[in-house]
Amino acid sequence: MSHEQEWVDDEAGPVVRPYAVARGRTKSTSTALDLLATVALTGQPAPVQADLGSQHRRLLTCVAGHARPIAEVASELNLPVQVVRVLLGDLLGYGLVTVRPPRSKEASSPTESLLREVINGLRAL
Repeated sequence: MSHEQEWVDDEAGPVVRPYAVARGRTKSTSTALDLLATVALTGQPAPVQADLGSQHRRLLTCVAGHARPIAEVASELNLPVQVVRVLLGDLLGYGLVTVRPPRSKEASSPTESLLREVINGLRAL
């Protein structure tokens, strides 16, 4: 039986309960873990004292190469968001990932003057 088969049964779903994956923890050590926050690797090596399980390593592999929102990571790993938050809290503590909060709606919303310029430009076509 491969390692992946230990965790998931196609018919029954996850064989191991989420709280077991998070070692019985339900709260993250970090409060900056909004669903839309973006996770990226720091590129730092794991410290000697780092106790990384297979799910930690899966999470690191998932965000390798490009930053991804926490909700997307949870979906990709097929884990509950709260479990991913706990695992990310561990990785943050070890300095292996960074988490950027989501952009505020005000910062990402276009201004009225920009919208008018776009409309005028479209009309000119």
